[in-house]
Amino acid sequence: MRSVAAWWQTGVIYQIYPRSFQDSNGDGIGDLPGVLARLDYLSGLGIDAIWLSPIYPSPMADFGYDVSDYTGIDPIFGHLADFERLVAEAHRRSLKVILDFVPNHTSDRHPWFLESRRSRTSPKRDWFVWRDPGLDGGPPNNWLSEFGGPAWTFDPTTGQYYYHAYLAAQPDLNWRNADVRAAMHDVMRFWLDRGVDGFRIDTVHHLVEDAAFRGNPPNPAWHPGLPPTLALERRHTIDQPEVHEILAGFRRLADAYDARVLIGEAYLPLDRLMAYYGAELAGVQLPFNFHLIGAVWRAPVLAELIRRYEALLPAGAWPNWVLGNHDRSRVASRLGPAQARAAAMLLLSLRGTPTLYYGDEIGLSDVPIPPERVQDPWGKNVPGFGLGRDPVRTPMPWDGTVNAGFSAGEPWLPLNPDWPTRNIAAQEREPGSMLALYRKLIALRRSEPALSVGDYGAIEAEGSALRYERVAEGARVEICLNLGDEPIELVRPRDATHIVLSTFLDRNGESVAGPLRLRPAEGVVLACARQP
Repeated sequence: MRSVAAWWQTGVIYQIYPRSFQDSNGDGIGDLPGVLARLDYLSGLGIDAIWLSPIYPSPMADFGYDVSDYTGIDPIFGHLADFERLVAEAHRRSLKVILDFVPNHTSDRHPWFLESRRSRTSPKRDWFVWRDPGLDGGPPNNWLSEFGGPAWTFDPTTGQYYYHAYLAAQPDLNWRNADVRAAMHDVMRFWLDRGVDGFRIDTVHHLVEDAAFRGNPPNPAWHPGLPPTLALERRHTIDQPEVHEILAGFRRLADAYDARVLIGEAYLPLDRLMAYYGAELAGVQLPFNFHLIGAVWRAPVLAELIRRYEALLPAGAWPNWVLGNHDRSRVASRLGPAQARAAAMLLLSLRGTPTLYYGDEIGLSDVPIPPERVQDPWGKNVPGFGLGRDPVRTPMPWDGTVNAGFSAGEPWLPLNPDWPTRNIAAQEREPGSMLALYRKLIALRRSEPALSVGDYGAIEAEGSALRYERVAEGARVEICLNLGDEPIELVRPRDATHIVLSTFLDRNGESVAGPLRLRPAEGVVLACARQP
């Protein structure tokens, strides 16, 4: 008998980038009262949890991922009372709230770092990673920042360098220090006590660096056409063995509360990602699986990806899938508008927890950003390689009114050029819209156990078609996706009776008596005769 699944296993998570979701006060920047005003929309979409990108006080060098106070709310987003009201109203609508937790680094204006850099004998000196200069007087080793340039910045006051995996304004905490662990555990308790339902833990694979500070070796795959940040393998700066002890500590803390979830961000190969479930599954419940984002959009490739991921999962581990987020090009830009609909069906019919990125439900594409409006430090520091993340962080277009209903003021980033027609209100009026498809897919997933908690039957590629079965307690559905740009005809799927849902939303209920014909980029969910 299958055990009762946790909410984070059956649920759909929806990522909100708060700066760009809804502005309530006309300053052009989204805020917590804006999210609160849109809770009914989110509930109507059918999702189960919202994940909020960072809302803590911050100088905004990296738009909230440089935290200056872990237990507050930045004034541009509102106040702690606004957050508490948001949690209460979300819970009243049966929506969970997941916070971004940023444990790898603070802001250089955080009181902990200000104290740490005051002197070499500061009580908090060892809270951060300090090293003497190298023999040549330069940085201690060759480590590179993810955002360009050396990962070390010299502090003339104390004559040492401090380490930062990202911006110089984001000094790394020293997780080998027991006081750091205790302080960050207190941060987690602060928010858990206020009712948050879990954390998405930022860049978990960066939490610990090599204790001997060995230099990273050259990357043999690098060439001048690639960003200089990739010139070295990150052998000694990410994915160190000690990280799993830290995550186990997070898990013990979270498990002291009822039904909380930990989600880990780690861009790693599948085999290395599996370790983040932890020994005896005592790590994070959901190490984010980003492999759909970069996968070649061909049926054989995706079939093999699904099979390999499932084969590598530790016993008892729960899978998850992601199509887009605040750091990567939007799915509609990567695959095109037509295949974005097929991708929606794929995401919401695979086994495991799906995470949606705001705006993907209406097919938002990457938005071109004029040079004078570029905000992202990654794009500014490493120009010419398309690393800027602004194009995927643009404001949500709600309707056809001024500034798409996002703000009464000038939005902090440009709107999508097609916002007068591509917005929530317009798609709510169109029976065949992308928004309608997402709502129907989420509703179907919720109502059909084979999709929400079922196992896989066969998984196979047939030309441009990706086909897989989902099975739960005798119920069976088959998903067929045409990932090509030509129509195809498939042998009638085994025991298929009718089409439950088509990505075109015009064949629902159609009987399947012979070969299955799919239009370019069409996907269908098929009902199959129940097994005895």
